[in-house]
Amino acid sequence: MKIGYPCINWSIGCKGNRTFRLKSYSEERLIETVENNLNCLEKILEFNVKNNILFFRISSDLIPFASHPICSFNWQSYFKKKFEKIGKIILNNNIRISMHPDQFIVLNSKDNTVVERSIAELDYHTQILDFMRLKYNAKIQLHIGGGYGDKNTSLDRFVNVYDNLDDNIKSRLVIENDDNIYMLNDCLFISEKIHIPILFDYFHHLIYNDNENIDYCLKSILKTWDKKDGIPMIDYSSQRIGKKSGSHAESLDIQDFKNFIELSKSYDFDIMLEIKDKEKSAIKAVKMVENDIRFKNNQL
Repeated sequence: MKIGYPCINWSIGCKGNRTFRLKSYSEERLIETVENNLNCLEKILEFNVKNNILFFRISSDLIPFASHPICSFNWQSYFKKKFEKIGKIILNNNIRISMHPDQFIVLNSKDNTVVERSIAELDYHTQILDFMRLKYNAKIQLHIGGGYGDKNTSLDRFVNVYDNLDDNIKSRLVIENDDNIYMLNDCLFISEKIHIPILFDYFHHLIYNDNENIDYCLKSILKTWDKKDGIPMIDYSSQRIGKKSGSHAESLDIQDFKNFIELSKSYDFDIMLEIKDKEKSAIKAVKMVENDIRFKNNQL
C-alpha cells in the first residue's frame, strides 16, 4: 500500500501545472513553462519521498498544448534528459505514478472530432510515462464518458474505440466508476470485454452504486489487474460539509478514513487521496497507516 495525492503540492512554493492561454502560445513561452513544470515536479517528488508519500498523480498540464495542432515544437527531444532524470527518481524510490486527463477526453463521444482529440491527448499522456521509462504499473485513468440517452450503445462505442487504440496506449489505460452515469458494474462489463483494469473510486461509489458492499467491489476490481499492471489503484475522498453532493473534502476526515482502512483490510492497493489540501492530508494518512501490514510491507 502506498499513499498519494494529485498534481499540486501547496508546501514547496512552486506549481508543476503552470500553463497559459492558447493566444499567448510561442515556443519560448512553452519552453519556459515546461522547464518550470518539470523542475517543480522534481521538487514535489523529493518532498514526497522525504515524507513517505510514494504515490503521485502527475498533472496533465505538464506540457501545455502538447496534443494541440499549434504545438510543432519537438519537446520530446528537447526535454529528453530531464524526463529520464525524473524517471530515475521515480524508479529508484519505488514511486507509483498515475495521470488523469480532464473531462473533455471522451472516447465514447458520438462526435468523431472529439474522439480523435481524445486519442491524441491519450497518446501525449502515454509519451510522458514512456519518456520517463516507467513500467506499465504507471497508469492513465479515465471515465467511460457520456451516456447520450442510450447507455448500452455508449458502452459498446467505448469498447469499439478502445479496440482500435495503439497497444502502447492500451497498456497504460484504466477506467474508473463515476458518480452519475457509469457505476462499478458498468466498468466490470467493459473490463470483461476488453480486459482493462478498473480503478475503484470509493467516493463515487458511495454516491452512485447498485448496493454493492466494499468487499464485493474490491474483490471484483482485483481480478481486473494483471501482474504487469501492479496492485490496484483506489481513489479515496469524502463529502465536503456544506457543499453539494460529490464535492471533495477540504481535509482528510480522520474517522471516515479509519473506517475505509478497516473495511478494506483484506485487500492491498495504492490509495490516491482526492482531498483539497493535497500533501497535508497525505502526511496525515501516512501516519495513520504506518502500522498497517500492507503499508509496512511497502517499506521493505
